[in-house]
Amino acid sequence: MVVLADERTSANFDSEQYAYMCDLKRTLDAGGHCVLEMPSGTGKTVSLLSLIVAYQQYYPEHRKLIYCSRTMSEIEKALAELKALMSYRAEQLGRVEEFRGLGLTSRKNLCLHPSVKREKSGAVVDARCRSLTAGFVKDKKEKGEDVELCTYHENLDLLEPHDLIPNGVWTLDGIMRYGEEHKQCPYFTARRMMPFCNVIIYSYHYLLDPKIAERVSKELSSDSIIVFDEAHNIDNVCIESLSTDITEDSLRKATRGAQNLETKISEMKDTDAEKLQNEYAKLVEGLREADEAREEDRFMSNPALPDDLLKEAVPGNIRRAEHFVAFLKRFVEYLKTRMRVRQVISETPLSFLAHLKETTFIERKPLRFCAERLTSLVRTLELTNIEDYQPLQEVATFATLVATYEKGFLLILEPYESDTAEVPNPVLHFTCLDAAIAIKPVFTRFKSVIITSGTLSPLEMYPKMLNFETVVQETYQMTLARRSFLPMVVTRGSDQVAISSGFQVRNEPSVVRNYGNLLTEFSKITPDGMVVFFPSYLYMESIISMWQGMGILDEVWKYKLILVETPDAQETSLALETYRTACCNGRGAILLCVARGKVSEGIDFDHQYGRTVLCIGVPFQYTESRILKARLEFLRETYRIRENDFLSFDAMRHASQCLGRVLRGKDDYGIMVLADRRFMKKRGQLPSWINNAVMDSDTNLSIDMAVSSAKKFLKNIAQPFKQEDQEGISTWSITDLQKHQEKEDEEKIRELQNGAELEDVRHGNEQDVIMGDEYGMNDKEFEAGMMELDG
Repeated sequence: MVVLADERTSANFDSEQYAYMCDLKRTLDAGGHCVLEMPSGTGKTVSLLSLIVAYQQYYPEHRKLIYCSRTMSEIEKALAELKALMSYRAEQLGRVEEFRGLGLTSRKNLCLHPSVKREKSGAVVDARCRSLTAGFVKDKKEKGEDVELCTYHENLDLLEPHDLIPNGVWTLDGIMRYGEEHKQCPYFTARRMMPFCNVIIYSYHYLLDPKIAERVSKELSSDSIIVFDEAHNIDNVCIESLSTDITEDSLRKATRGAQNLETKISEMKDTDAEKLQNEYAKLVEGLREADEAREEDRFMSNPALPDDLLKEAVPGNIRRAEHFVAFLKRFVEYLKTRMRVRQVISETPLSFLAHLKETTFIERKPLRFCAERLTSLVRTLELTNIEDYQPLQEVATFATLVATYEKGFLLILEPYESDTAEVPNPVLHFTCLDAAIAIKPVFTRFKSVIITSGTLSPLEMYPKMLNFETVVQETYQMTLARRSFLPMVVTRGSDQVAISSGFQVRNEPSVVRNYGNLLTEFSKITPDGMVVFFPSYLYMESIISMWQGMGILDEVWKYKLILVETPDAQETSLALETYRTACCNGRGAILLCVARGKVSEGIDFDHQYGRTVLCIGVPFQYTESRILKARLEFLRETYRIRENDFLSFDAMRHASQCLGRVLRGKDDYGIMVLADRRFMKKRGQLPSWINNAVMDSDTNLSIDMAVSSAKKFLKNIAQPFKQEDQEGISTWSITDLQKHQEKEDEEKIRELQNGAELEDVRHGNEQDVIMGDEYGMNDKEFEAGMMELDG
């Protein structure tokens, strides 16, 4: 492993990084899967990239690395880390390796076309892009028709397919600049270069969502190394990828879409009936044979997983275009009828299909083909304004999913938005209950899958929920030369009234006032930035309103600006920008946000941007949700995971994620406050690197005790501290690593020697037994014989 030390992007590295890389290598050597929990701010990403790139370059197979992360900011950070790593390798090795790494994101983020990139909706950008790049549009242009093509996309066809972009690591900004300079499309450059890359960095959905994975990731080789970083919520991503919702509004739009399709079919019959006839002939052979278009032209992919797709011919009743549209219209009308109920209905896919067949005589088999049959029809009709057919696509997706899966899914029809609502607004939820279904093809197809994050505790929950086996499961401690973060559990106010966000007491004036006092006191002593997390938007709005009435916000305003996260992404981005400005200019600010929101996932508050993080209440999910209740019941019956265990695990992983936002490196410091009496019992479910740092004297605190402890911590952390003080303790040099390896080797030799000695002793005992057996005597008979001789 010494060879890996020089892959780091600095002269020193952390002891936990070495342990992390050792376990990664064990996983890759064994060809299995692992779950690794690495503390926040300890260089998890660069350690992972260093080891795997070194592994790639050392072995002749050059296994491709597929690095998946959750958000755009995390993808960009990973690409920047990879770029810095490859520069360091070139500097150390004295040569530039033949290596290509790039990131992939949506068309909306990578589009260069002057008019298309101005669109705000991702769906509209996709539709307009298709209208400029589809194969049939190019065919029309070649026939002399007056149609617009995308110059950036057309220029790609003039280049060598395997060399659209030079070697190197391309960040998203880098590939955009290159595309602008050379007038070529960054999105399709990245898509087409994926087979020729050593490292690909993109979102989870490109592997876990069947609709996207079928188009983007199906050609990846089985020996690829798959990494899911920041994977604490991976089960939710799996569930979302196979779930869909149908509303009355979407059904109305789907009906209009079906009518438009009928009109287009009639027009094509009059102008080019041969195309429809050719499509029919191909569908007789089978749907896969009919799919001859380029992958990037596809309107949508099958939402079912690859193993569940049918390879046979399309049923006769949906082969002809007009018959298929009539079939869809009948199905949409049935769904509209089901929406007219006024009570909640919960049923399995089999029950739904039985009622469907009884009412409309629609069989299960043609439903399974709906998604791909619609794709085939849209392509045959050469439609460009595909955003008009998005609701119809949702219905086709629902039809395919409900007809494909029997177990692990549930249909829930809710006629009202809430229990108190009087105006009906029905929603049909087709919800996946089993996260293992979506990720199973990944574990089956690829040899090594690495699930890693800073907050995965308890580790054994993930293999159980996702139904896979690991070769390594490990959590790492954070080695520090000084105490750089202070975790505390505050359970009561200065008036000794217990504080909690539990439903029974959350709106009591004494509890709200104590939370306000906690905010006020910490705003006085915290330098620069302070981040406050609430369990939900509803509770945050409620408590802010009550604080305003109590005059608490006016008091806090004297010390810091107050900014609030909202569900609107643009408003939140503006609030974040203002918050950072206030932290930099000395005014200081407080950002009020929500656990499970955008800020808690992927936004770092390093150094002055986050000196205190305050978790007000335990972020439990809304336990009255029917979807959650169904999932809890499924987990109990299938995986023997009790409801309370899962709810507690889910709440604590989000609380841990909030706490981890404030500490982004060993030279950083911060205060972590868990403000709820229930955290006392749940402390053991925090990641071990946080839990081990919680001293007994910092639990069950009142507000004044917590403030006193925080003042003492801030006073100590303000003392001079040199980088050299960390060397040999929290950071290692090459010499320290070699000493550690020598020590490990000595321990292994000692273990082997002890093992050999034990083996000799055991072997000697066996010889004694054999000798006793040769004389036909047991131990007691032998002793009696010796006594007789002595006598």
